[in-house]
Amino acid sequence: MMSQFHRVLSFSASSANSPADKNKNKGGRGQKKQVFEPYMTTEDVSHGLKRGELIQGQIRINPKKYHEAFIPSPDDTRDIFLDGIVARNRALNGDVVVVQILPQEQWKVSKISVQSDTDCEGASESETQKEHIMQRAQKKRERAPSPDVIVEDQCSDQEELISKQKNITLMDTGTVKKGITLLPSSFVYQVVYIVEKKHSRAATGFLKFLPDKPFAMFSPVDHRVPRINVPLRDCPEDFRSRSGDYTNTLFICRITNWAADSNFAEGQLAKTLGQAGEIEPETEGILTEYDVDFSDFSNEDLKDLTSLFLMFRTECIFTIDPATARDLDDALSCKQLPDGNFEVGVHIADVSYFVEQDNALDAVASQRATSVYMVQKVIPMLPRLLCEELCSLNPLTDRLTFSVIWKITPEGKILSEWFGRTVIRSCVKLSYDHAQSMIEAPEKLFSAEELPPVDPMHPIDEIHQAVLNLHSIAKNLRAQRFSGGALRLDQIKLSFTLDKETMMPQGCYVYQYRDSNKLVEEFMLLANMATASHIYRKFPELALLRRHPPPKTKMVDELQELCDQLGIDIDLSSAGALHKSLNTTLGDDEYTSARKEVLTHMCSRPMQMALYFCTGVLKQEQFFKHYALNVPLYTHFTSPIRRYADIIVHRLLASSLTSDVEVEKQASHCNDKKTVSKRVQELSSELFFGVFVKECGPLDSEAMVMGVLDQSFDVLVLRYGVQKRVYCKSIAGLDTFHHRKVGKKSELTLLWTPEDLENPPVEQVISIFTLVEVQLKADGAPMKYSALLKRPEDGMS
Repeated sequence: MMSQFHRVLSFSASSANSPADKNKNKGGRGQKKQVFEPYMTTEDVSHGLKRGELIQGQIRINPKKYHEAFIPSPDDTRDIFLDGIVARNRALNGDVVVVQILPQEQWKVSKISVQSDTDCEGASESETQKEHIMQRAQKKRERAPSPDVIVEDQCSDQEELISKQKNITLMDTGTVKKGITLLPSSFVYQVVYIVEKKHSRAATGFLKFLPDKPFAMFSPVDHRVPRINVPLRDCPEDFRSRSGDYTNTLFICRITNWAADSNFAEGQLAKTLGQAGEIEPETEGILTEYDVDFSDFSNEDLKDLTSLFLMFRTECIFTIDPATARDLDDALSCKQLPDGNFEVGVHIADVSYFVEQDNALDAVASQRATSVYMVQKVIPMLPRLLCEELCSLNPLTDRLTFSVIWKITPEGKILSEWFGRTVIRSCVKLSYDHAQSMIEAPEKLFSAEELPPVDPMHPIDEIHQAVLNLHSIAKNLRAQRFSGGALRLDQIKLSFTLDKETMMPQGCYVYQYRDSNKLVEEFMLLANMATASHIYRKFPELALLRRHPPPKTKMVDELQELCDQLGIDIDLSSAGALHKSLNTTLGDDEYTSARKEVLTHMCSRPMQMALYFCTGVLKQEQFFKHYALNVPLYTHFTSPIRRYADIIVHRLLASSLTSDVEVEKQASHCNDKKTVSKRVQELSSELFFGVFVKECGPLDSEAMVMGVLDQSFDVLVLRYGVQKRVYCKSIAGLDTFHHRKVGKKSELTLLWTPEDLENPPVEQVISIFTLVEVQLKADGAPMKYSALLKRPEDGMS
């Protein structure tokens, strides 16, 4: 059986300056050898892009195979593959780069791993199949003028795909998901210019002492970042004599330079974080690495927050939030009218009143762009004086708001709509638990002791009835949305209980999404959709909206084929059809919900990210649509305390206008920061769960298989909702294993050594939806843990 690494033509530049040709170009005595090509000039890049000779895009580097990188094609339907560090020419993950097609004489034959930037999560490809593909590739090389290039693309057919965009052959990798694609190609790509260094150039890692060197070696935890030479003068004073004391010390290092003649970057130590594996040092490392500003707001930032004159409102208005929430930016009201209809209001904190355009605070908020929610704390977009006091819709306190008020029928039909600036006084701060209790006990008379402090102007039963009316209308609105073709992909969210003093995890649980959550969600969606239509109608060239592109067609087709083969009746033709399919019972037993979780995860892979944009820049209305919500126009209006995009929308409502260029630039920045915020939140959860496993493990749980590779498989750990990969070679007690693939369906057969050696091996078949028992156990490395497959009981495999 052939190795996973094959000698094929790779997308690597091996020009005269590449490491492969060091001995060919020694140059003069003492002259350093070039490792990377020098960058093009700005002028040459501009001309090259205009002529279609160069391609610009944001680079993604595979976190598990750091020599592989990708940028999207100009039409964003395919990915261009860059093989090797030399090919990406000192660009780091997330940078906006320009790539050039290199002359054929600068190509090289090298060993590459046929993996994608997602490391084939949930996909499979057997070594035998790869061998057959390599034989096909060899035959094609013998008869074709240009050699084949092989990359892996999840669940792709073994077919030959040729795509041309401006006479450039690109790799059809369906946003680089798994499988094998054969592509006769005449081009090799290399980064020739970095347009924008979006990566922070900061990394967490460890220091290593190098004898007889004036510098130490910094090794980043993230292998996509190069190793960095750090001057010894930057290191701790006793590092030279006691370097062993710092073996487990986590540092932050910033890259200051990466010369074209070096494999290593140069940098400076920014900070000693503390011991690896401890929550606070690890958290600070995550925030710094992802360029999240968590510094305190300065007096200069706060100087524009002057005193206010506030008016009173007497309407029954209240907030519904998580019990621990302190930044309350939305409130609800519901009053029954004499004609049987309702006056429903969504009231949003008027942050734009305080954060005036172009003042000092606005500059900081626009740069942060979003609050970042971690397990143990929030990194706010705005000062706490605003987040938790002046803007927060705290109970029994006058607050400025932007309100949307509808006249609406009990069935959820909108009869009229009004937008305006208002002053409200929330009568009570309800938690989701309080609201849920009211929904579940419609006839109950709640006592004052069962609720937070309530404004005496509004009896508890008045608030209770308002919640019930909102719930009834929300159910109708939700039913209308989904019957109209909307989609919701619910994914498991892990929550933690923390020790109040140490903030260490004491327990964890899967967060429950209930009717009270759905109530709030429906009216926030309604307000956002109404606001989108309003600002687009008023400012067709300037509106900041949020679009959700449809999923990648190729990946959807492959998923449909896989589901058909698995016997799963699923319709992926539209958002609504998919939602209906996912809510059709997958069996009728205790594992129905687990199968739905796995299928939901499979369906989420082809989905694209939702994006902010300016209507004056995108222009074509057919691209404005929000795929998942299935609405033509959508925006974010309801969370201005934690999202800067919402502040821009508030300014549009208040007619505080700016240019479309500025709106589009801020929209792009908000997209970047939202992506970062999501990733930091995930890393924080992973960090805390790693500590939980270490402190409370080993943890046993049932798990369901989500995807199968040729030597490993991925599982959803049902008790905790985490996903983990199980490696066959690491399974204790396993005699052997073999893999097979029929069409899109992948399967591993595990043969366990029998407890009684006179008996035959115990066979266990692993495929999607297979139930297994796993144990989560801490590794030697800080914060790391593994999923160990437990031996099946005889006769239960």
